Formats: sequence, structure tokens, C-alpha cells
Amino acid sequence: MNLSNAVVAPQDIWQSVCRVDDLIADSGVVVWLDGEQVALFYLPGQEQTLYAVDNRDPRSGANVIGRGLIGSLQGELVVAAPLYKQHFSLRDGRCLEDAGQRLRVWQVRMEGGQVEIRCF
Repeated sequence: MNLSNAVVAPQDIWQSVCRVDDLIADSGVVVWLDGEQVALFYLPGQEQTLYAVDNRDPRSGANVIGRGLIGSLQGELVVAAPLYKQHFSLRDGRCLEDAGQRLRVWQVRMEGGQVEIRCF
């Protein structure tokens, strides 16, 4: 078998960004990931307990999403942006009020007491 022509699947690379103890229940904390600010939301008691979205508000350009309020709107878990109050889905980052706005989302997990974000 000629391995020089084999296709190599990309590896999952998970970056540790903070300790699980750094998380605040039902609130956000902001971490650095490769020069970008990522807002982590820890929601114990929910089916999915941890979410990672861009901390930069696409409307204002301010890094404030991690300070947003968590809630449920139209059956969806959302974070309300602090400045203009638009609501972003924690699941997929879309803005419920404006389809032209979106937050980047990352896969996130707790592993061995650490919070890790999947890098691409």
C-alpha cells in the first residue's frame, strides 16, 4: 500500500482555555483563544451545560457578549447583547431579530477539570 497518496483526516485539536472552577453558573466568562475573545456560558441543569460564542457584538463592535443576560426566547436559549439588546442563540449564534447578524460559535467541553474549545 502506498501511504504517500493516503488522505489524512484532520485531527480534533482541543485547546484548554480555563479551569471548570473558573466558570460561573448561569453567567458568562470571557477567555482568550488564539488572540480572540470567546464568551463561555455555563448553564447547569440544561441539556447542554456549556456554550462558547464570540464575545464581539456584531452590531456595536464592542467586546461585551460575555456580560449579556441569559434567557429563553421563542423556545431557544439566548444571550441578550448588553448594548442594543439583540438576542443571539447560544446553540448556533444567529440573531433572532436580525438575520444579518451572527456570533461565531465553538464546540466546547469539560475534560479533566479543564474547559476546552475545539480549534479548527
